[in-house]
Amino acid sequence: MTEKTKLITPRLPRGFEDRTPGEIAAVGAMIDKIKAVYERYGFDPVETPLFEYTETLGKFLPDTDRPNAGVFSLQDDDEQWMSLRYDLTAPLARYFAENFETLPKPYRSYRQGYVFRNEKPGPGRFRQFMQFDADTVGAGGPEADAEMCMMMADVMDALGLAGKYVVKVNNRKLLDALLDGIGLGGPSNADTRLIVLRAIDKLDRLGVRGVGQLLGKGREDESGDVTVGAHLDEAQIRAIVGFVTATVLDGIDLDMPLDQPEVRLPNRDTLANLRRTFEEKSVGTGGLDELDAMVSTFDAAGYGPDRIRIDPSVVRGLEYYTGPVFEIELTFKVQNEKGQDVVFGSVGGGGRYDGLVSRFRREPVPATGFSIGVSRLANALKLTGNLGANEPAGPVVVLVMDKDQTARYQAMVSELRQAGIRAEMFLGNTKNFGKQVAYADKRNSPIVIIEGSQEREQGILQIKDLIAGKQAAAAISDNAEWKAARPGQFEIKREDLVSAVQKLLSEQ
Repeated sequence: MTEKTKLITPRLPRGFEDRTPGEIAAVGAMIDKIKAVYERYGFDPVETPLFEYTETLGKFLPDTDRPNAGVFSLQDDDEQWMSLRYDLTAPLARYFAENFETLPKPYRSYRQGYVFRNEKPGPGRFRQFMQFDADTVGAGGPEADAEMCMMMADVMDALGLAGKYVVKVNNRKLLDALLDGIGLGGPSNADTRLIVLRAIDKLDRLGVRGVGQLLGKGREDESGDVTVGAHLDEAQIRAIVGFVTATVLDGIDLDMPLDQPEVRLPNRDTLANLRRTFEEKSVGTGGLDELDAMVSTFDAAGYGPDRIRIDPSVVRGLEYYTGPVFEIELTFKVQNEKGQDVVFGSVGGGGRYDGLVSRFRREPVPATGFSIGVSRLANALKLTGNLGANEPAGPVVVLVMDKDQTARYQAMVSELRQAGIRAEMFLGNTKNFGKQVAYADKRNSPIVIIEGSQEREQGILQIKDLIAGKQAAAAISDNAEWKAARPGQFEIKREDLVSAVQKLLSEQ
């Protein structure tokens, strides 16, 4: 007796997800709107492969037998390590450097695609996810950074999120100057600086009091978990809090509760507060001048602080960015896993990264750009009703009533396809009429075409409008009445197939 073959359990690897036709269509429509804005700004598409040499990615170098700290890697037959890209920016830097002589400068491009992180997956944290980037390489002035911020705002408007977002802007030069000024400069303070920057980055979620605790001895959350603090003294803490709250009217006291309403200052007033912070130091003034030039650009182009706001609490890329940094924050509230109202938060961001391309070339190459988290943004659009979450319409299905007439049915399908109508002939078990209709219904088909022997003799077809049929059937409670009424079904002449289907589809 032969043993049965052991079946493999169908299961998806952790940190990955399948996508349905409805999700693909909805995200595709969202991406089309983003592309339209990028192209209106003069950016062109470019596509790089999923794999790069590991040393090219830069962040993860092959210093172990298998360089898999954060990336998925494999070794080529020539013993060179390759890794799946973890973002879209490092491959762009390689592409620009490799094609430096032929590309226009500045080089303006956008890229869309999946990136991969070899990290522990969790709720909302995937190992494969899609990003959508735009970058300008070769332009060193703050005007290029300002343009990125304006383009981010226009993308949000195009997606129906006007009034529900703000683009927040800071400059890493200011953060570095602040920390140097309170005695946290130099390599010996690297760990403390990292704790401080992470604390600042939590301002929106924890408020001033929570950030103050993280800058001091540490913080205990509602569950009892303790986060170790930076152990700064009171003068250092007040200097940092005064800096990150420069955008709030009259500043914020360290003991102010989290739910205290904030009154935001105009961008020029925020800049004035920041200049007073650095008035006795020459450090940081370059960053302030860059922000000043960006605000002038925003004002001239009509982008007020309700859309683009100077916000010193923006950190981003702790060791990545070299100048202005920015992020898109959605300002409407959603409920978290505990049922609490929280601001949706960031769906993308970026900044100036002047050192990345210089890894490949000796001359300095300035660059700025931003990245949108496609999945997170799609979730936001779904919550606001701006993502088309409905299943896309399926094909017109020609039913097979007589197996020996499949050539006739296929001819109908060909006529519909040649007219640009999505159509198919039913290819499953044709013995059961009901199952054929159920198949069309499951495919979200708008119409089925029926030709039995009687219809063929009379030169007619039965058209069943599945959408109208569902609506009419909802008002019929008696099964016999439904069979007699045949809601949504009517007959046409065979030669009128294409025109009748076109008319019906236009009315649905």
